[in-house]
Amino acid sequence: MPRILPLLFFVIAATIAPALHSVDTEEEPGAAALGPDYGAGKKAIEAKDWNAAIRHFSAVAPSAPDNADIQNYLGYAYRNAGKLDTAFQHYQRALKLNPQHRGAHEYIGEAYLMVKNLAKAEEHLAALIASAGCPARNTPISRPRSPLTSKAPGKFSGTV
Repeated sequence: MPRILPLLFFVIAATIAPALHSVDTEEEPGAAALGPDYGAGKKAIEAKDWNAAIRHFSAVAPSAPDNADIQNYLGYAYRNAGKLDTAFQHYQRALKLNPQHRGAHEYIGEAYLMVKNLAKAEEHLAALIASAGCPARNTPISRPRSPLTSKAPGKFSGTV
């Protein structure tokens, strides 16, 4: 049954905010004016060249230490490069800078699924739903015992 959580995570994210599935999760206007490394980092992400993305966003990060988008991009690149510990650090920094950063909530949730931490993934899914202005009362994450982690195989009684 835990295999359904990643699918549910993606379905809810796609349903409440289709733009969230885009890698381009900029929430700060004017971020592109940070210089050529910023643009090169975005191109590297699009090309799935994680090491180049890390190099470019790491170069621009010191000039914009309070930019949550850069931290989110770094987390995304590190996660896809398989460096989860560092990815978590950058996602957490992005969320410290902007607690409602939808991209950071989505991607850190995916990272928690990768390390099989369902509770933390559900926590960020709840934040993602809340940031989209959707009531969470009918979602599995709002009930004390989530049907996603229920011991009854094949039974999903939650509504989304």
